[in-house]
Amino acid sequence: MSVVTTEKNTPDVEGRGGGSGGRTQLIKWFGFGNISAVYLLAVIIVVFGIWAPDTFLTKDTLLQIVNQNAVMAILALSLVVPLSAHVFDLSIGAMLGLAAAIVAILMTTTSLPVFVIILLALATGVVVGLVNAFFVVTLKVESLIATLASAALIEALVVWMTDEQVVTGGRLFGSFGSLATASLFGITVPVLFAIVIALAIWWLMEHTASGRRIYATGFNEPAARLAGVRTTRLRFIALMISAVIAGIAGITLVAQVSSASPDLGPPYLLNAFAAAFLGSSQLRGGRFNAFGTLLAVILLGTGQVGLSLVSAPVWASSVFTGSVLLAALALRSAHSDRKGG
Repeated sequence: MSVVTTEKNTPDVEGRGGGSGGRTQLIKWFGFGNISAVYLLAVIIVVFGIWAPDTFLTKDTLLQIVNQNAVMAILALSLVVPLSAHVFDLSIGAMLGLAAAIVAILMTTTSLPVFVIILLALATGVVVGLVNAFFVVTLKVESLIATLASAALIEALVVWMTDEQVVTGGRLFGSFGSLATASLFGITVPVLFAIVIALAIWWLMEHTASGRRIYATGFNEPAARLAGVRTTRLRFIALMISAVIAGIAGITLVAQVSSASPDLGPPYLLNAFAAAFLGSSQLRGGRFNAFGTLLAVILLGTGQVGLSLVSAPVWASSVFTGSVLLAALALRSAHSDRKGG
């Protein structure tokens, strides 16, 4: 009798278990620990909507937030792969400036075709990635130190190339500039670049064996190596990817502003890292990921645009960036501790 009763009740028990499991997964996905940036974004929208309702809650402001942060999104995305492999690349800001300088100088002083100039800038990114990888992977220099030194050398090179002057004019105002101003329903081409790069990184990290091995390398490199993962090669490739994508960000930026300056790239570094780390706390439970990074960029960009609309002091932007990052990570950690307890 007991056997028959168990068999009759099994479908019902499984059904309840499946439904409960589905609800649990849904609650977990919408939980603060998974999409805290969405809830913080909602709070920011409410605050600035009340503070500056006539200027903030408009379509133009929405497009401004999206379009102005396209370069930042591309640069932040350049960090997803190396950080997933537990490699820090502090040279991405300098690489952005170098690519911008190369494009601006060649566009204003030569008659080379645009596509050749772009290829040369991207090739420079490959070279920078190779140099960084040589020191970090081959010589086993700590990535923070190696890429910080690399950034200093690249910045010096940019100052020398530009002769400490803003490079502008020539073909930068022609069809090349239209790459950044062309739009679809108000969304400019650089935003589409960022989305395409995010999709490529998402596919690599989530749907390929290489992506899973990169995550394994970042979580526990010795264990991954013992399991047969070629961690050295993956870290090498990760640094090359970050340099090339940073180069794309530089090309995109010079198309937007039609100029390059000696100090163009470094100011982007802090926000890029803030977006990457904040993004790692979103959607993928502690993993660096492309769409979490995009969400973080939108969050930070919304706050910065809001601050500019209410005429906040210049330092308020940095305070906001640091505060949001610390608050999001701290609240997520507290949520995880309560769940674990």
